Amino acid sequence: MISITCNDSTIDDCVAVLLVPEIAVQEPGYITALSSSGAVASKHEFQALAQTAYYQYQDDEIGITLLEGPCRISAGDNDEAFERGLLIYRSSSGTIHIAAHRDTVDSKKLLEAANRYCTRWVRLDI
Repeated sequence: MISITCNDSTIDDCVAVLLVPEIAVQEPGYITALSSSGAVASKHEFQALAQTAYYQYQDDEIGITLLEGPCRISAGDNDEAFERGLLIYRSSSGTIHIAAHRDTVDSKKLLEAANRYCTRWVRLDI
């Protein structure tokens, strides 16, 4: 499992996480994808995660949890510090969540960037 520690609390039942820093609006290569499965099909999982989060946000079906301060994302041997931007993650129950640092400039643009990036990533292999 993947754990996210932020706001003095830990979420430790994540199966997939997209880290979308603010620079991703101009440079999508900075988006980081973490999966607990590590399978080759993970890129399709991330594309579905990004697209579903984007559409649910547009339709007001999902809100954005505000984060304070830096976050730590741990997945096996991988440990990432995340200072500013947007997180999209899916819990083990299948629920999609969006969280953003309070001072993030434009969460909608970051959701769009994640959706575009993951869609292109999948299309490169088709």
